[in-house]
Amino acid sequence: MSRWGLTIPLTGVPLTEHRELVEQLPDLGYTDAWTAETAGTDAFTPLVLASQWAPQLRLGTAIVPVYTRGPGLLAMSASTLAELAPGRFVLGIGASSPVIVEGWNAAEFTEPFARSRDTLRFLRSALAGEKVSEKYETFSVSKFRLERAADPAPSIMLAALRPGMLKLAAREADGAITNWLAASDVAQVRGVVGPDVELAARIFVCPTEDAAAARGLGRMLISSYLTVPVYAAFHEWLGRGEALAPMHAAWAAGDRKKANEVIPDSVVDELVIHGSVESCREQVQAYVDGGLTTPVIALLPTGGDPFEQVRGLAPRA
Repeated sequence: MSRWGLTIPLTGVPLTEHRELVEQLPDLGYTDAWTAETAGTDAFTPLVLASQWAPQLRLGTAIVPVYTRGPGLLAMSASTLAELAPGRFVLGIGASSPVIVEGWNAAEFTEPFARSRDTLRFLRSALAGEKVSEKYETFSVSKFRLERAADPAPSIMLAALRPGMLKLAAREADGAITNWLAASDVAQVRGVVGPDVELAARIFVCPTEDAAAARGLGRMLISSYLTVPVYAAFHEWLGRGEALAPMHAAWAAGDRKKANEVIPDSVVDELVIHGSVESCREQVQAYVDGGLTTPVIALLPTGGDPFEQVRGLAPRA
């Protein structure tokens, strides 16, 4: 099945004002609504609303950090949403980053691969309604059982960038979620996870023909995200190490302005889609044509009407 997703909520739009748009998404051709969880809304609440506004949509979290909720609470939150959207909820989990985990949530960011693997294994058992008493490598759980285990249990997808996590997602999860990649990168990621695993990616879309404005916003986002070690390593693996080396050097020296300035236009244009709405839609389609299962559009603010832009970015019939 061909999928086409949107990240909600939209920037600058109050959560309660999304109803009109969310109700229209299935008729427009969108199949999915996905959330993120950094310092805006939590990942679950917008999907609770969407589950009632558009019962046809598949709903997903991309992603919920495995450190910021205890294992039991994470299972409870997932099972609650799965009860509201039977067979239509995907729990996307991942390690997140030290800034979010340690700096903002006072948790310890250690052994991200092992913690993600252990949380995935715990959730498999807990969401199936099993009583879990287990000593995992990174935490222990004693006699936990969900009082309201959803039937069916939700799918679980794993945030993954490089081969180790991608292979874990292919082996033990129901799919992989990635981020900050170009359409030309999909084949490399697909080569690791294999042909039959669902591969989702958040794609940053800035529908404006003001290329300078789009690139300016893109540079700010790229320097903020791709200087995080896991993303730096991801793009080294993808082959952008040399192109991004000046940005990393300026960032390490504390010169944020220069870090933005030295990002090549070619890198911005690969990682942040911009142009007319029609061109942006075609560029998203290029990811699908390259092997991506589920594109998840993240609409960047341009000053235009975001609802009209979402309508224009809908897949062609």
